Formats: sequence, C-alpha cells, structure tokens
Amino acid sequence: EGGVSSDEDISGGEVEGQEGQGKSEDRGLKDRLLRRFGSHISSLKLEFSKKKKKGKLPREARQTLLEWWNVHYKWPYPTEADKLALAESTGLDQKQINNWFINQRKRHWKPSESMQFAVMDNLSGQFFSED
Repeated sequence: EGGVSSDEDISGGEVEGQEGQGKSEDRGLKDRLLRRFGSHISSLKLEFSKKKKKGKLPREARQTLLEWWNVHYKWPYPTEADKLALAESTGLDQKQINNWFINQRKRHWKPSESMQFAVMDNLSGQFFSED
C-alpha cells in the first residue's frame, strides 16, 4: 500500500500535463480541419443521411400500390409496363415498387390451391413434354 501505484504518482503529475497539452493540440487540429473541410463534411453527412433514410413510403404512394394490389389480388405480379406506370404515378423508383410488391406478397398473399397446381402443371409440362 505504501508503494507507488500509478504513472502519475511516479512522474509527479507530469503525465497529466502531457495529456492536457495533447488534448489542446488535438482540439486545434480538429478546429483547423473543420474550418478547411467543414463544408465538405456537411454535404457528405447530408448525402449519407439521404441514402440511409429508411421508413414508410408516402401515404399516397402506398394507397396507389394497394389499389393496384386489390384489383390484381389473384395474380399480384405487375408487368414491366405496370411498374413503369406505378412509378410514374407514385413518384417512387422501380426498385421501391419491386420491393413493395415482394414484401406485400410475402406478408399478405396466399395463392389458391388451384393456382399452385396450375403453376406446377405448367412447370412440369416444360420439363416432361412428350415429343
């Protein structure tokens, strides 16, 4: 217990003085860098925040997609022309349209049994056609 236990005790407080000096140098460097590159950093932050932005699509766009979904519920796979029209009417890009339909089908669509058999029959017909 009577022994020296830390660098500060050995140095008589010099370590603290060196750390304080290093911190002020770091602060000065940070200030200079911010003055020189601050505007670039701000624009990069804004760009990254736009790309990372996740969340719900606008209500009007969701409503338009749901209307299409309800009309085509039996086979909710829009054609490329449908996707282009939906993108134009909603203001969303095609990737957002595709993702919305993928998620909607996974969450809310259960094809009928007869449709599943029809799809299977069509597929098997391709592989086992008699020549």
